[in-house]
Amino acid sequence: MKKIRSCIIFIIIAVFLGTSLFSSTFESVTTETADTLFAEEEFRRGVQAYNRGAFNDAVLLFENALSYLPTENLILDWLGRAYYRSGMEDAALKYWQYASDAGYGGLLLENRIEIVRERRLTDKQEISSTEYAEAGVFKGKIGEDYLFSQPASILPNPDGTSWFLAYGTNELLLIDVNGLITKRIHGPLEGFNRPMDIVRRSDGTLFVSEFAADRISVLDAKGNYLGYIGGRGVKLGELVGPQYMALDSSENLYVTDFGNARVVVFDKDGNPLYDFGKKQGTFPGFKAPGGIAIFSDVVYVADAFTGAIYSFDRAGNYTGILVPEGSFERPEAIKVSGDYLIVSDQSRVCTVSLATGRIFENAKTGGAPSRLLCAVPDANGNLLVSNFKSNEIVVMSEMSELVGGLFVQIERVYADNFPEVVVELKVENRFRQPVVGLKEENFYLTENSRPVLDQRLLGAAASNEVADVTVVLDRSSETALYDEALESALLEIAQIMQGKGTLRVVSASNVPVIEYEGSPANLGDFTVEALKAPVSDTCALDLALRLSANGLINGEKKRSVILLTGSTSVADNAFDTYGLSALSAYYNNNSISLYTVNLSQNALPAEISYLTDSTTGDSMYVYRPAGLDELMQEIIGTPNGMYQLSYTSSLPTDFGREYLPVEAEAYLLNRSGRDEVGYFAPLE
Repeated sequence: MKKIRSCIIFIIIAVFLGTSLFSSTFESVTTETADTLFAEEEFRRGVQAYNRGAFNDAVLLFENALSYLPTENLILDWLGRAYYRSGMEDAALKYWQYASDAGYGGLLLENRIEIVRERRLTDKQEISSTEYAEAGVFKGKIGEDYLFSQPASILPNPDGTSWFLAYGTNELLLIDVNGLITKRIHGPLEGFNRPMDIVRRSDGTLFVSEFAADRISVLDAKGNYLGYIGGRGVKLGELVGPQYMALDSSENLYVTDFGNARVVVFDKDGNPLYDFGKKQGTFPGFKAPGGIAIFSDVVYVADAFTGAIYSFDRAGNYTGILVPEGSFERPEAIKVSGDYLIVSDQSRVCTVSLATGRIFENAKTGGAPSRLLCAVPDANGNLLVSNFKSNEIVVMSEMSELVGGLFVQIERVYADNFPEVVVELKVENRFRQPVVGLKEENFYLTENSRPVLDQRLLGAAASNEVADVTVVLDRSSETALYDEALESALLEIAQIMQGKGTLRVVSASNVPVIEYEGSPANLGDFTVEALKAPVSDTCALDLALRLSANGLINGEKKRSVILLTGSTSVADNAFDTYGLSALSAYYNNNSISLYTVNLSQNALPAEISYLTDSTTGDSMYVYRPAGLDELMQEIIGTPNGMYQLSYTSSLPTDFGREYLPVEAEAYLLNRSGRDEVGYFAPLE
C-alpha cells in the first residue's frame, strides 16, 4: 500500500507540472510509469550522495534505481562510478561493461574501462623499457623573434613548471607546462656568462654553473642572485669551464671541471674540499669529464671523449666502470631516475641500469641536426629534452600515453548556488600519475556540447600547503611492546603539522575507535593509557584503514593516513571485510596516500608493505636519523592532479528535478582527455 500511495503522489506531481520528469534523463524510457518515477527519485538522491562523497549510500540508491529500470544505461554508468570510488573496481568494470555492450558511452566509456582494467593488471613501466616519442616542442625562435637561444640543462619543479638555462642568451628561464615563459633571470649584475647546468639543494637553493665565467652562481629558490663560489684557476676550488653538477646526501656539491679534467667538490657552504680525476689504479684519468650523477652516494661521471661512465665513492676513489669506453658518442648530462641513469648522447636519449650497466635506447632524433645536452623527467612523467643545436626543448611522452591520452574524471559537481556551478575534476595519465601545472586554457567545459558561460579556474590542489592526516594506532599485543615509540611518534606528527589541517586518531583494535579529531595543536599530552580501544590479538586493520580514509574524503585535497605499527604479522581476520586490492583501490581512487611508521626494526608484515607500496605513500623507521620532520613535507609535496573550475549554467532545472549534463575536457600539448557526468540543482 505504501508503494501505491507514493506512486499516486508522484503521478499527481507529474500531471501538475505538465512535463515528463524522466523521459529526458533516461534514454530507454518511452512512457512515464510508476517505476520510472521511483527510479528518478532514487537516481537523483544517488547523484547527490555521490557528490557529497557518500559513495556507499550512492551505491545503494543507484541499485534501488536499477531495480526499477534494470536496463537503464545512465544508472549503470553512475553505479559503476560509485563502486569505483568505493574501491570495488571489479563491480565498477562489470556495470560499465554492461552499459558499453548496450551501445552506451561510445569510445569514452570504452577508454575508461580499458584504463581501469590496465591499471589493475600492470604496474608503471620502468623507464628502461619505455619508448618515448615527441609530444610537443617549445621553440626558441618563432618567425624572426628569438625567445631563447641554445637551451642547456633543465630542472623540473614539483608544480609542473621547469627551470632551464639558455646558454646562448645567458638566461635562466621558468616555463609552465604549456611552454609559456613566465620568468626570466639574468643572474648577477654583469649577467650570466654561458650558463650550463642547474641543480637544487633541499632548502630550494639553486646552483648554476657558468662555463665562460669559471664559477658557480648561487641563487635562492625564486632565482634571486645570492653570490658565487669558485673562480678561474687550477688550484683547489678553482675552475676552468665548469659544466655539470650533482649533490650527495650531505649536500656537498660536485662539479665537473672540464678545463682541468677533474671533479671539484665543495661543501654545503661553498668551501672547497678536494678534487679527483687523475689516473689511479686501472682508471686512466679523465680526458673530458661531462655529465655527473650521484645515487646512494656513488658518484658516476661520464667522459665525453672516451664515451664511458666511471664510478667513484664520495671521497673520489675510483670504484669501477659502469659502461665501457665507446658506449656513447658524446655523453652530456646524466640524471638519476629510479635505479637508472638517463644519458643525453648527441642525437639520442638512453638509460643505463645502475645494477648491470646495460644500456637501453629510449628516443632518437633521427637525421635532424642535434646535440642533446639534457634529458630529465618532469612532474608529469614526460621527458624534457634540450636540443642545443636545433634551439628547442622537446617534450617526449611514452607511446602508450600519446595513444591513450589523459584520464579525466569529474569527481564532484557543487550546485548548491545554482546557476553558479563548481566542477571538481582530476587529471591523470594512464598509470595513475597526476598531471599537475595545468592552467585555465587547458580546460574546456560544455553543457550539452555547448560552451559554458564564465568558465574560471578556481585553483589546483597541487599548490595547497595544508593536508589532513589520520593516524592509525595498531593496538595488537605485539605493537603494545612499543608504546613509548608510539606515543613519541604521534606527538611528533601532531607537532610537524604546525596547527594546520585536521588530525584524526583511530585505534585499530578488534573494532576501530576514533580517539581524537580536531586541530593537531589541541592533541595535548597524549598517552597510550588514555586510549579507549583495548589491546587485542584480533585487530581488524581493514576496518580501521577504511574508517580512516572515510574521514578524509570530504577533507583537504592533500590527505594521508599514517599507520603506526611494530608488528611483524597481522591477525588472521585483519583483512576479512576489505581485501588488500579493494583497500588500495579505495585509497588510490580517492587520492589518499598511506604511510607506515615502523616502531620496531623488524620487517613489516607483507600485507602492510603491499598497501604502502600500492599507494603514493612510503614506509620509514620511527627513529631514523632524519626523524619524522620530513614526513609532512612528503605529504604536502605529493603530486595532486585535482582542479576546481566554476561556470554559470544556462540550463533549465525543472524545479531541481532535471538531470543537467556537464562535460569536461583537459588538453596538454597534443594529449587530451574527456569526461561527462550530470547533476541536479537544488529542489525548488
